[in-house]
Amino acid sequence: MTDGHASAPYGPSGREDDPDRDPDGPGDPPEWVKSERQLRREAELRARGRRSVSIATASTIVVVVALVVGITKSPGWPRVQETFLSPEAFVAALPDVLRGFLLNIKIFLIAEAFILVVGLLVALVRGLRSPVFFPLRALAVLYTDVFRGIPTILLIYLVGFGIPALQLQGAPSDPVTLGIIALVLSYGAYVAEVFRAGIESVHPSQRAAARSLALTHGQTMRYVVLPQAVRRVVPPLLNDFTSLQKDTALVAVLGPLEALRQAQIHAAMSFNYTPYLAAALLFIALTVPMARLTDHLAARVARRQAGGGTA
Repeated sequence: MTDGHASAPYGPSGREDDPDRDPDGPGDPPEWVKSERQLRREAELRARGRRSVSIATASTIVVVVALVVGITKSPGWPRVQETFLSPEAFVAALPDVLRGFLLNIKIFLIAEAFILVVGLLVALVRGLRSPVFFPLRALAVLYTDVFRGIPTILLIYLVGFGIPALQLQGAPSDPVTLGIIALVLSYGAYVAEVFRAGIESVHPSQRAAARSLALTHGQTMRYVVLPQAVRRVVPPLLNDFTSLQKDTALVAVLGPLEALRQAQIHAAMSFNYTPYLAAALLFIALTVPMARLTDHLAARVARRQAGGGTA
């Protein structure tokens, strides 16, 4: 029974000024403090990490020093240094090689856009299940099997010299265009398989749920399957595009003045192979960041999957 007055919150001891009562209010949780055991464990982990970094650094320095000493002390090092590491030849060739490398980047960007479209269309065609689409599915399978089986440089020769030899009206004759067509045909087959793997990795329950909502096959692919599939295949797609950037140098066999062709011209004039080193460094400067981005995205996808999220 109460006497009509508001009762004060009493603690376990029955007194209003109970020291166990939270002074900030009964609803605030107590402050969490790390235990001594947890602090010791974290200190041990930090010390172990420092030891690992120290050992890795020391072993790396030893290996690098051993390689440098072994290479520079070899009998042919002076000749290699003169032929491949000439500062004068590097400075003389770099402007032309850099100008040619811009053409490589142009070829890469144009080919990449078409490769994505071709690869996605082929993957979607191979996913059609209606019997009426069997001829299209057969053509898609034939395309991926044939163009994945032909080496890229051989395909560049076939397209670059075969199409002009047909003398068809309106057929392209520009070597850059022909090189792009060959790269699209080659890499489109690989990217199609990457897209198809991503589409098939989406659980069938996603399609069933979409169809239960009266979505058509096209709407299911567009709004449900493809968004999930594309997110999952971004890392392997970037791997393919890293290879594509390097393979743009193969277009040099058709004659356009890209980076490798410019390096060949300078090497032929000076009888020095340092221009090839300049071209290699430019390709490395572009492909290494793409490789690191690929690793970052792959690690992020792995963390999401480990955490139970959507990749």
